[in-house]
Amino acid sequence: MFDIPCIIFAGGKSSRMGEDKSLLPFGNFDTLAQFQLSRLNKIFKNVYISCKDKNKFNFEASFIEDIKTDSTYAPTAGFISVFENLKCENFFALSVDSPFVGENEIQKLIKADKPNHDATIAKINDAIQPMCGIYHISLQNKFKKMLKENNHKLSFLLYSSNTIFVDFENKKSFLNLNHPHEYQEALQLI
Repeated sequence: MFDIPCIIFAGGKSSRMGEDKSLLPFGNFDTLAQFQLSRLNKIFKNVYISCKDKNKFNFEASFIEDIKTDSTYAPTAGFISVFENLKCENFFALSVDSPFVGENEIQKLIKADKPNHDATIAKINDAIQPMCGIYHISLQNKFKKMLKENNHKLSFLLYSSNTIFVDFENKKSFLNLNHPHEYQEALQLI
């Protein structure tokens, strides 16, 4: 099991899905968030769920609620809360809507990570996967500045920081459930 804390980010707006995707049924679980928590608890020693409001979930978990902001559903507030609550050097971030990122992908990212870098992020072809990778405490102040400036572009942060991009070829492992048709496709892949 990996020592690095794992954070499941489940505080998004889910506007393209039309409903909160973290609460959609998945596999043998009532919610996608429970599915992710169950499978990641077998890989990591400590798994947390980052969210706007833990009361939307009807199961037990270690929740980290976002710092209170006026309007954003971007993960920026979640990153700040994670760093402030865990007081850790780094953590593994994964979006709740990426249920097929497995142990092999996670291990490859962890092996590639270096302590003198700011982040280690998955990349498929030329598309980076900002919500799949390792973030270091060295980015904490940049996240605070981004929130203050209402700038939530993780790609800009990663390209302007000391980031390692790790190439992957299997697109299915990184299937994001953003739209209803992607959710239906994912249900067939379980």
